[in-house]
Amino acid sequence: MGQVTSQLSVSLDGYVAAPGQSRQDPLGRGALRLHEWFFSTESWREQHGLAGGERNIDAEVVDEMTAGIGAYVMGRRMFGGGEGRWDPDWTGWWGEDPPFRVPVFVLTHYPREPLVMRGGTEFHFVSDGIEAALARARAAAGDLDVAVAGGGGAVRQYLAAGLLDSLWLHVVPIVLGGGTPLFDGPLDVPLQPAKVVAAPTVTHIRYQVTR
Repeated sequence: MGQVTSQLSVSLDGYVAAPGQSRQDPLGRGALRLHEWFFSTESWREQHGLAGGERNIDAEVVDEMTAGIGAYVMGRRMFGGGEGRWDPDWTGWWGEDPPFRVPVFVLTHYPREPLVMRGGTEFHFVSDGIEAALARARAAAGDLDVAVAGGGGAVRQYLAAGLLDSLWLHVVPIVLGGGTPLFDGPLDVPLQPAKVVAAPTVTHIRYQVTR
């Protein structure tokens, strides 16, 4: 059985998204700056079917943290489409060929039929909790890893429940001043720094969850 991993970009003041999130601005006003290091890598562009990009230390981190993933779990807000019951026309932010290419289990309060997309991505909608979603993702992944893709609320729930094995935080030296915090209260989970990679515009820290 593989590990359960996660990774998030976070501002210096602890936010993973900015105020003003909407369909037009899914990360809020100004928060795309958290991911500029990611978007510029050859690894990210390859995953999205694009040419170019930089082969640098950030790309090496992306390669490391995305290798061996057999399934994903993500929150409703990361998949998008608004609150409440589903808009059947909404199929995610990524178009007809999402970059995941393995089963993705979306946490939701509202059932929905699975969506089979181009390139091997299948979205399954799980309405009976984080443990049920993880069990289905583990079954789909087999011996490979399961990645909790986000957003911040979903990662926080899995971390608080003791269900994560490791967590990459990409600390970007900007201050958002508000938005969605990664941590919004006490969290009694022991984290052991296992790796630190300093890059020109971001510091990558991999934490191991110790039990």
